[in-house]
Formats: sequence, structure tokens, C-alpha cells
Amino acid sequence: MTGKILEIENLTVSFDGFKALNQLNFSMDAGELRVIIGPNGAGKTTFLDIITGKVQPTEGRVLFKGKNLRNIPEYKISCLGIGRKFQTPRVYLNLSVSENLDLAVNGKKNVWSTLFGKASSAENRSVAGLLETVGLTAKANFPAALLSHGEKQRLEIGMLVAQSPDLLLVDEPVAGLTDEETENVGALLLALAESHSIIVIEHDMEFVRQIARKVTVLHQGSVLCEGTMDEVQSDPRVIEVYLGQESSLSGHQLKILRIIEAIALQDGELSPEEMASIAHQLSLVFAEKIEDQSKLEEELKDYLLQEVDTSIPEAIAEIDDLEDRKLILKVSYQAIFKKAISSEVSTKPNTYEQLIQLLELSPETVEAIQNEVE
Repeated sequence: MTGKILEIENLTVSFDGFKALNQLNFSMDAGELRVIIGPNGAGKTTFLDIITGKVQPTEGRVLFKGKNLRNIPEYKISCLGIGRKFQTPRVYLNLSVSENLDLAVNGKKNVWSTLFGKASSAENRSVAGLLETVGLTAKANFPAALLSHGEKQRLEIGMLVAQSPDLLLVDEPVAGLTDEETENVGALLLALAESHSIIVIEHDMEFVRQIARKVTVLHQGSVLCEGTMDEVQSDPRVIEVYLGQESSLSGHQLKILRIIEAIALQDGELSPEEMASIAHQLSLVFAEKIEDQSKLEEELKDYLLQEVDTSIPEAIAEIDDLEDRKLILKVSYQAIFKKAISSEVSTKPNTYEQLIQLLELSPETVEAIQNEVE
């Protein structure tokens, strides 16, 4: 299937006057992996409830593969090809892992065949494939009660996939998991995304960074912004929502900061000296009043403590203004490269030359910047 698999248009959900969703507009392509984030009370659970038919909209509509889902019962929406995984694993603890998957593979079984019938060879192959997909082949005959929390999460995802849905809705799949289990669930979702459309609701930002291709931020029942993880993380509106404070920086200024931070992190770490120098220099440029510079400098340091995964070539390509490109080189040279430029063992001189090429600055401009710093 190509085109839009899900479209939500001007959707409002009111509970006794409280708007859990407010004129929400959202769409995603078939085959897309989308992550939904947002603070508590943003409307994330109601968002899933609307798609699955658990809640009916007050206004607006939900289209799944072009079909309006209004007034369609939950079980029929499931049969249309929408599967939902809830926060807490819902597996049959007294059954084995294989038996859980076998039940999910054939939803048309009656009580007699479920209790006494034998699985067909096709069903056995399907179960074997699912066991391999979710990484539980070695525990196929274990009672599900003996699985770890992370393994139960993967088992339930496997049970969901067994029903062959076109759209998977996965609600906070890594809540309470260890780092290793979180990574395993992330790898599973990325593998499933090769053949399924998936929406993931999540609070764990490290996990979001692991799997996210496109992120949608909900706030007060509406879409606040959308984009890559770096774009969302640098959006002043998102910072205000999550941190409870208004950012002093524009989105463009944050982009410049992120580029310089990514340059510093190419060698694996951002030293305290580099962080202090970057924050100080940019505060002098971004804050017009002297009394604002000290406060902004501390704010910039807070941003620099956040992890980023910025593509330097792509980010620089979005910087059109020559003065901004010169600023990037000046701060990078003074904070990152100046001390290492004459070192015979450092790789930073090579990185510096690559940066000059990406910024497309003339030799005369580069020399002038270096002389100004010196």
C-alpha cells in the first residue's frame, strides 16, 4: 500500500467540557514509523483511543486507508487492520511462549480446536518465524510467566504482528525496561518497520532517538510541531513545554549551537573548556544587552549538556547567511581547533579543513577569522 494510511482531520474530543484533543490534524504515510511524544496530559492516550474506536470524536474524523472510522466498533476496526499494544503486557502467563503466539496466529479458532486441536504445518511455520522475529526461540516452551518484563513486551508485539495488521499502535513499549531490553525492543520495532506502518508513543527520549525517523509532539491536545529528533529537540516551543521555561534563543540560533556542538563531539566528547568557550562566545553574539549575556551563557551550557545527533553537512546546508557561517567557523576555531591545530597527533586539523569546505568560505575569509581570534 502507498499513500496515506492514517489521516486525522480537525479532530476534537471533549470530556465534560475538557478538550483532550483540540482541532488535531495529523497524517502519516503507509510504511512509516512515527513516534509521538509530549508531556503528561498532552492527549497521547486519547490519540490512540480515537484511532481504535475506544473513544468517539466530538468533532472531526479519522480516516484509515481512506475509510472514516466514526461509529465503527472497536473489534471491527481491529479487523480492518489496526492492532494496538497497551503499556502493560497482555499475555497469557500460564501458556508457553509458543502457545501465546499460536493463539494469535489463528484468531478464528473455536474453544474445541484451541484446547484439543493440533496446529497446522503453516501455523507452526508462522509461530517459528515469529519466535525468531521477537528473539524468543530459545524460550519457546517457557511459560510466559517466567519471561522478563522486556521479553513479555516483545512477546506481545509478536502476538500483535501475528494478526497481520497494517498499522501497529505501540504504547510506551520500554517503560520499566533495562538498557539492554530497551535496545532489543528498539531493534525489533525497526525490523518490523520494514514491512509495517507503526506509531509509537514514548517518554524515553534515548529510546526515541534510537528508533525515530519522524517525531510528532503533542501539547494540550494539538500537534505542536513535527520533524526529526534534532529539529524537535531544538524547537523553542518544545523546550518551553518540557522545561517549563521560555527559551531565550530562536530556532535558528539553536541550530547554530547544535552545529558547533556536533563539530566538537566528532572526537567523542565535549570538554568543559570547550563547552564554556562555546557558551561564552555565542552569548556575546546572541544577547544584545550586557546584563542578559551572563544568563544566556548559563542557558547555552544547559543546551550543550543535552545529547545531539546532528548531521553536520545537512545542518550547514540549511545555513544560508554568510555571517552565520563565519560565526560557526569563528566559534569552532576558538573553542575547538585553536589549541589542536599545531598538534601532530590530533585529528582535529583534518576535521577543521573539512569544516571549512562545508562552510564554503574563501581562504581570505578563513584567514581573516583566524587573525581576529588570534
